[in-house]
Amino acid sequence: MKLYPKITKEIDRSAAGSRTVAFFDLDGTLISGFSITSLLRERISSYHLGLLDAAEELFDLANHAIVGRNFPTLLDHAVATLRGIAEQDFIELGNAVFEKYTAADIYPESRALVKAHLDRGHTVVILSSATIYQVKPIAEELGIDNILCNQLVVKDGVFTGEVEKPLCYAEGKLFAAEDFVAERSLSLDDCFFYSDGFEDLPLMEAVGFPRPLNPDFRLGEAARERGWPVRKFSSRGLPGFKEVLRTGLAYGAFMSAAVSIVPTWILNRSRRDAVNLAVTTWGEFGSALAGIKIHVKGEENLWAKRPAVFLFNHQSAADVLIISNLLRRDFTAIAKKEIAGNPLVGPVFRVADAVFIDRRNHEKAIEALKPVVDSLHEGLSLAIAPEGTRSPGNRLGPFKKGPFHIAMQAGVPVVPIVIHNATDVLPKGAFFLRPAEVFVEVLPPIATDGWVAADIGKHAEEVRQSYLQILGQGAPRSTALRSVG
Repeated sequence: MKLYPKITKEIDRSAAGSRTVAFFDLDGTLISGFSITSLLRERISSYHLGLLDAAEELFDLANHAIVGRNFPTLLDHAVATLRGIAEQDFIELGNAVFEKYTAADIYPESRALVKAHLDRGHTVVILSSATIYQVKPIAEELGIDNILCNQLVVKDGVFTGEVEKPLCYAEGKLFAAEDFVAERSLSLDDCFFYSDGFEDLPLMEAVGFPRPLNPDFRLGEAARERGWPVRKFSSRGLPGFKEVLRTGLAYGAFMSAAVSIVPTWILNRSRRDAVNLAVTTWGEFGSALAGIKIHVKGEENLWAKRPAVFLFNHQSAADVLIISNLLRRDFTAIAKKEIAGNPLVGPVFRVADAVFIDRRNHEKAIEALKPVVDSLHEGLSLAIAPEGTRSPGNRLGPFKKGPFHIAMQAGVPVVPIVIHNATDVLPKGAFFLRPAEVFVEVLPPIATDGWVAADIGKHAEEVRQSYLQILGQGAPRSTALRSVG
């Protein structure tokens, strides 16, 4: 299943091998907006930045956004506020910023470009004016091994308030890229460079494949003069009118389907039939209104063996809509207990036999899962995310053993549902739905006959490995961190 084939066509036809290098800028290119804005937002909200320092940084940010020539001053002022702070604290802050903000800001199309280069065996590098604390979590999410960025001076595990020189900015990016290829006996003629900023023109003019992506006005003008191909993505950032309308209609479709349960239940005297009708209606109608086109490989496996425990990797709140579209009838789900208290959604989930668990209380969670086994014995399937929670991006998290214990105790198969790109529709932390094509693979049912409790961990890991292989993620890789100084 190829994501965004029109966008990646050039790469798919390019020469394979590591001698081709693809450099990616970060802000405005891989992600929408400026990562430093999210970092500043988190520092202010967590009281790690004083009001005067915050006001100065905000002024510098505004000045940079308007004038576009003040980045070195902005960086110096921002780094000076870190003097005396432990580097480990900032590493943790960078991870928090990624989970709360920047993971949701990654352009799906840019993600596809990165993957296409990696699939061709190209050397992929994030080349950014940001710091390693902003870049590294995004690099790990995208599977990128190489980072060239600005490094802060650290002494005895504490920031000195200085930046290593020369800066990785403007012409400094050209110098960093030249050093990178020279160390590998490569040539910039064989390099791609994706960027949005005019300040990156020196490197754009030096590489063999300059690729302006979401260019600012001046870079756009330079691209037109030189005949460079330009791409603009609008899948992230502020939603347009259509996205707002689609979101309202999709949520409205949920409530309409939920309301239909009562009269259908009364007329047909079957609560399960009423719930099935509501689920099928919302799955179909809600997906259409949201602009979600679901492409399924192995659809026959959804019906081969029921009841079953259907496992899905949890990337997005849109997974609920996707799973409803796929399973349609005779299934229930497990939800966090907070949903039970929602005056609109809670009653609907209760009628649909959902089981609410307290994820913070392990013993109570196990106790709450016992009725699920009875439901499976009575013919009702279960849809559950073995990760237990949503991933901040597309990377697959570790699997919990609970779903596999449930399947073993009920004597039903597990059916893995691999969702490739639900984050394109609604990444974690976002509210507005975006139209997208979502690709899903349903694997054949896996029998649990003969399973014993002692081997559940092994079975869970075997299933997880099948997800990793299909998602093309493999084992976690260690990112090569490099300074340009």
